[in-house]
Amino acid sequence: MSALDDELDYQILKLLQKDGRMSFTEISKEINVAVSTIRHRFINLVEDGTLKIIGRIDPNKIGFNAYASVLISVKPKTFMNSIFEELIKLPEISFLALVSGDFDIEANVMCRDMEHLNELIGKKIHVLDGVFDTKTNMYMKIYKISQPNLELAKLSSKNNE
Repeated sequence: MSALDDELDYQILKLLQKDGRMSFTEISKEINVAVSTIRHRFINLVEDGTLKIIGRIDPNKIGFNAYASVLISVKPKTFMNSIFEELIKLPEISFLALVSGDFDIEANVMCRDMEHLNELIGKKIHVLDGVFDTKTNMYMKIYKISQPNLELAKLSSKNNE
């Protein structure tokens, strides 16, 4: 059962998504449930991995001015796992995925500047065995970064029943 299938868990997640610092007391008042119930549900959501508590930092505010998507082509494909193992270790990579299309891997990277980005691609990514080609798309201006849409997820969860 998904947290979205349980109305109380859904309401808690929805409120925390709007304000991650909302107290258990505030949540309990908002949805008219005992504070102890909210605390218990919150702990379960964290323990099962549904909810992760993080502070979202604006990369530009702390000096990351070169934010990009790096698409990576792997040949031969037998290197795929070892490339993922190495890429996961790179602190500049904030998102890493196997993708379909002309490339095999997409990595979102945050670098201090263009020099740092060039060093990352040239000295840490291109040197990996099996990396055949890369294509870098710079993010010129970010208009939206969001969390999963809970209402949309709940709707698709109900459609799968």
